[in-house]
Amino acid sequence: RVKDAKKGVKGLSMFLVPKIWINQDGSKGERNGVFCTNIEKKMGIKASATCEMTFGENIPAKGFLLGNVHQGIYQMFKIIEQARMAVGIKSMSTLSTAYLNALSFCKERIQGSDIVEIFNKSAKKVAIIKHPDIRRMLMMQKSHVEGMRALCMYCSKMQDLLRLEKISNGSKVDEYKKLVDLLLPLIKGYNSEKVYKLLSSSLQCFGGSGYLSDYPIEQYIRDQKIDSLYEGTTHIQALDLIMRKIARDNATALKMLISKIESTSSKKLYKDKLGDEYNLLKIAIIDIKNIFTLMMTKIGDSLYYVGLHGNKILIALSELVISWLLLRHAEVSISLLKTCSSKKSFYYGKIASASFYCKNVLPNIKLVKLSIEKTTLELMNLSDDIF
Repeated sequence: RVKDAKKGVKGLSMFLVPKIWINQDGSKGERNGVFCTNIEKKMGIKASATCEMTFGENIPAKGFLLGNVHQGIYQMFKIIEQARMAVGIKSMSTLSTAYLNALSFCKERIQGSDIVEIFNKSAKKVAIIKHPDIRRMLMMQKSHVEGMRALCMYCSKMQDLLRLEKISNGSKVDEYKKLVDLLLPLIKGYNSEKVYKLLSSSLQCFGGSGYLSDYPIEQYIRDQKIDSLYEGTTHIQALDLIMRKIARDNATALKMLISKIESTSSKKLYKDKLGDEYNLLKIAIIDIKNIFTLMMTKIGDSLYYVGLHGNKILIALSELVISWLLLRHAEVSISLLKTCSSKKSFYYGKIASASFYCKNVLPNIKLVKLSIEKTTLELMNLSDDIF
């Protein structure tokens, strides 16, 4: 804070504090009063040093003001916006490589016979990718990876369109900015949270071998946990989504996004092949609308409801958007299958991912709605001693 700074975060300014001052002739000058006083020991990302910095304890610490006075928090959030996008992409990439490692192992590991031959002692042993539970875990990973990647790419497209609109003084600057602001907490919050949980399935595919450092999954799990913590925890993302990006905006961006999703569910370009998936998407849209209507009512009673259900709402909205994006992938794949002579497995894989996600993940939104309906503030009224 500079002298006579404003109160609160609006009074913060950003400074560059060098370790050693440089003299006018370019030679090294005196030591500045900034010191690293502790190296943190972490459970993961050990190649990235994390330390405690102490300023002005024995020697005065001086720094250069970056930008204007009282712009520190604004400057930091510009950096954090980029960082949150990067963390979401990093999370998705971690699950992607974990899935590919698990897939490779499951195609090679021979164990047990096909379950339908379980009582046939002479039955041929098969690769574990033939077992139902393994296939379920692999498809859960594949569909989430492709959905998260689609979410990141869609937001990146909105960011590019926003930049182009600004350059050309276009009329859609506000629209694209609102969509980007809405999508960022989904990318950071959902990707980081779900990837950490899904990495358990990646490791499970390896059996006991996955617990060894011979394979990379155990490190992925240790390293991944940080993504749901730094640059704003999952709950911070949820509060940002509900309070700032939806409530303060009168749900303008949310309505725009849902309108795009409704267009896909109502057009039903390939209802003969994706009929069930379109219907599930339509039901989920109704459930999401009901969730936010219900939450706006409950917020009127107490903001505690946002704290109790924020994470679930962030995940539910993310899963609706991802289902929509995966269905769009499936539509493109169906159209290309008519003319392509190669890559058919790739396109069938996209259709399978969309179908699996819609049927196995999307119905969870209804459970979120039921959970919010039944919740009271009983938990908040309990004595601390009960815990």
